[in-house]
Amino acid sequence: MVIMFKKGKNNSIALFEEKQVRRTWHDGQWYFAIVDVVAVLTDSVNPQGYIKDMRRRDEWLSQGWGQITTPLAIETAGGKQKVNCANMEGILRVIQSIPSKKAEPFKRWLAMVGKERLDEIENPELAQERMKKMYEQKGYPKDWIDKRLRGIAIRQNLTDEWEERGIKAHKDYAILTAEISKATFGMTPSEYKAHKNLPAKSKANLRDSMTEMELIFTMLGEKVTTEISKEEKPKKMPEHKRVAKRGGRVAGKARADAEKEIGKSLISDENYLGESIKKLK
Repeated sequence: MVIMFKKGKNNSIALFEEKQVRRTWHDGQWYFAIVDVVAVLTDSVNPQGYIKDMRRRDEWLSQGWGQITTPLAIETAGGKQKVNCANMEGILRVIQSIPSKKAEPFKRWLAMVGKERLDEIENPELAQERMKKMYEQKGYPKDWIDKRLRGIAIRQNLTDEWEERGIKAHKDYAILTAEISKATFGMTPSEYKAHKNLPAKSKANLRDSMTEMELIFTMLGEKVTTEISKEEKPKKMPEHKRVAKRGGRVAGKARADAEKEIGKSLISDENYLGESIKKLK
C-alpha cells in the first residue's frame, strides 16, 4: 500500500490508492486530513462517526488527540474550512487504531520498522548499513556515500558536545550550524539551499545534495568546532557562537586554499535529489 502525491495547484491533494486524501503544508511538513485517511482505510459512509467510535475504543488515542490533531484550513466543496489534520507520525498513530484489512499493511510495516530500530540500538552498525543501502538505491556512488556517513558521525559528535555544554533547543542548534556554514562557505544552510535550487517547502537535506568536496569542508568545520568546544568548554550561547565561527573559519580558509590550487570554486550549485541524482565527480 503506497501513498502517492498528485502534482497540482499547491500540491494540495494526495492520492491514496487512487482516492483523494487532502493535505496542506504547515510548520515545515505535510499535514493530512484525518477524516479522509479514515474514509479510505475503512470505506465508512460516516468517517466522522467512525473516528468518534475509534476514540471511544482507544483510550490512549483519545487522551492524546489534542497532541495528534491540528485544525487547519483545507479546501472543501464549500470552500476552505478548518479540518482536523495530523502529520505523518500522527496519521500512523491513528492507523494503529483502525481494525481494517486495509490498515494491516501499515501495521505490519510499523512493526517491521520498530524491530529494525531495536536491532540498531543493540548493534549501531546496522543503522549505518541501512543508510548505506538507502543511498545506494538512490544512485549515489560509493566514495560519496563513505564521506556522507562519516559526516553524519562527525555531526553527531558535535551535537553531543553541544548538548553536554547545555545547548538543548533545536533553534540554537540551527543558529550554531548556520555560523559554521557561513564561515565555511559564506552562506547559511537556507542560503545554500537556495543556491542549489532546492525546494523551499521541503525537508530536503542540504548535505544530500553536496559534492564530495563540499562534504569534506563541512566535516572539517564541524570537527574543528567540536575540538575547540571540548578544550574551552563554552557555557553560554555567545561563547558557543564564537567557537562555531572559529571552527568554520578553519574550514573556510582550507576551502579558499584548495580553490586557489585547483583554480575553481568548490561551491557547487548542483543538487542530486530524487531523479536528478547524477554521478558525483
